[in-house]
Amino acid sequence: MAFKDVDRYTFYAGQPQPTAESSGHFESIDPSNGESTCKIYNSSPKSIDAAIQSAQSAFPSWSSTPPVERARILQRAVALLRKHNDALARVETIDTGKPFSETSTVDIVTGADVLEYFANLVGSGGLNGESFRLRPDAMVYTSKEPLGVCAGIGAWNYPIQIALWKSAPCLAAGNCMVYKPSEFTPLHAEYLAGLYREAGVPDGVFNVVYGAGDVGAYLTKHPTIAKVSFTGQISTGKKVAGAAAGEMKYVTMELGGKSPLVVLPDAAVDQAVDVAMMANFYSTGQVCTNGTRVFVPRAMKTSFERVLVEKMKYVRAGDLFNPATNFGPLSSRVHKDKVISYIKHGVASDKATLLCGGPEPPTGLPAALRDGYWVRPTVFTDCTDDMAIVKDEIFGPVMAILAYDAVDEAVGRANATDMGLAAGVVGRDVDACHGVVARLQAGIAWVNTWGESPAEMAVGGWKQSGVGVENGRKGLESWVRNKSTLVEMGGSVATVFSKL
Repeated sequence: MAFKDVDRYTFYAGQPQPTAESSGHFESIDPSNGESTCKIYNSSPKSIDAAIQSAQSAFPSWSSTPPVERARILQRAVALLRKHNDALARVETIDTGKPFSETSTVDIVTGADVLEYFANLVGSGGLNGESFRLRPDAMVYTSKEPLGVCAGIGAWNYPIQIALWKSAPCLAAGNCMVYKPSEFTPLHAEYLAGLYREAGVPDGVFNVVYGAGDVGAYLTKHPTIAKVSFTGQISTGKKVAGAAAGEMKYVTMELGGKSPLVVLPDAAVDQAVDVAMMANFYSTGQVCTNGTRVFVPRAMKTSFERVLVEKMKYVRAGDLFNPATNFGPLSSRVHKDKVISYIKHGVASDKATLLCGGPEPPTGLPAALRDGYWVRPTVFTDCTDDMAIVKDEIFGPVMAILAYDAVDEAVGRANATDMGLAAGVVGRDVDACHGVVARLQAGIAWVNTWGESPAEMAVGGWKQSGVGVENGRKGLESWVRNKSTLVEMGGSVATVFSKL
């Protein structure tokens, strides 16, 4: 498969459809330098209908394919993903602005892991139901049935990984998918569709439509769509979930967060700083689970800040294909403007202490990258819970340090938010860490680390941060519906309508 920056069109019936009706186009932009890479043609309602029809036509055959056969096909797709890892990682770097050192070791690798996990799961009986004897002459058995044609709406921060997180359990369970990537990072979608086809996934099982929120809204309301899986910000997720629920569709919503990281008094300062940096600056802070509210014991605050400032020199912006680079630009100009506005607000209005960073671009960037969407990794300290930079999801490399005096106080403040996606604890006493994690109101938690989300681990948010889970055994349940059957074996029917 050739990986070239070519124009993108609606993909259905196993191929791009350049002759399909479109509603204009937009440019795909390389965030590192602000330059256009190709044109993306918006999918019109007519072409979205055609993609859905393609999926609907493929569903009867794909859903009746034995799970072990589907598993073999999906395993071939896993092998192709791993074979083309570096080429796909290059696409992700150009599309997202994340360093190649990250995309080549995380994005495709973890997406392939999820596809492999669900292929193995359905191939080894993961879709089996249960049966039991209800009474001597009656039994009950259950089956897990696919839903039908499902919509996947992706986010821009981990494009191909999110596409695989959605399509892997969807396809493994016997469903078909119409997938809409983010308009900010759309390049991966056609390549993934092509890899699925090369692996043997039948035409129509995985289809791609392009566009902004209007395309997602059309998908969500379409009467043929049985389920919507959405990853994105809370405000959009509420609209998507509301529209889908109004049509009695299944939904999975993975939304935003403002996650707390609680550093316990016995924590090793070096380790706590390393966890905090991973929780704030990896992927340039564009991670929904980021631990941007860092609660530090007041007695540790000075030493924590000293070590943090010393280690900030290891955040290296620059040429994204230089193996030493570990920090890229933000994904788009509009997002850069948003993050910079929050940094300026933190200084001017919140009156937090700017420990390092700020609204200026990083120094030392090559001339060819100076028009990209770069910001400095930024740390505020002396923060209070009512500051905008502490309350709002910035979705950028902006850390807020909050001092506390007692662990109970830190837990209470950590939970004082409408969001509940992730949380973390750092400390030497693992029993104490477990005790704090048990009290934190979040669907994903880490102890003495941050960010790892293996395929086996079901993840999802609490409160406003989501509905349902992705990955793990529970993740497969989100893509099937249950059918229970009672079988009477007594040879007669109990009836009240008999002769007296």
